[in-house]
Amino acid sequence: MNAHQIRPLIEDADGAAAEIHHVEIQGAKLHYHEKTDEFYYVIDGEGTMVLDGDEIELHKGVVVYVPRGVKHKAVGRLTVLTVCIPRGVLHDVHELE
Repeated sequence: MNAHQIRPLIEDADGAAAEIHHVEIQGAKLHYHEKTDEFYYVIDGEGTMVLDGDEIELHKGVVVYVPRGVKHKAVGRLTVLTVCIPRGVLHDVHELE
């Protein structure tokens, strides 16, 4: 099942330099961001992050940096905090599957 629930904590409309989202993930589609770097901080759950074909194990406390242009997806049931720089990430999602 590919699903996620995004709860913006600091969003584009706030005018800050970055956005912060609380995200519940149950698998995600492979995608990239043309203009946005992302940091994922795992709050809860376990899984993997696929970054341009490489896999990183995810569990509570892990931080992953995803540079703009890198194809990525999270696999598993996870709760994460994402920091997206610059703001506007929700308009910069390019799905590949």
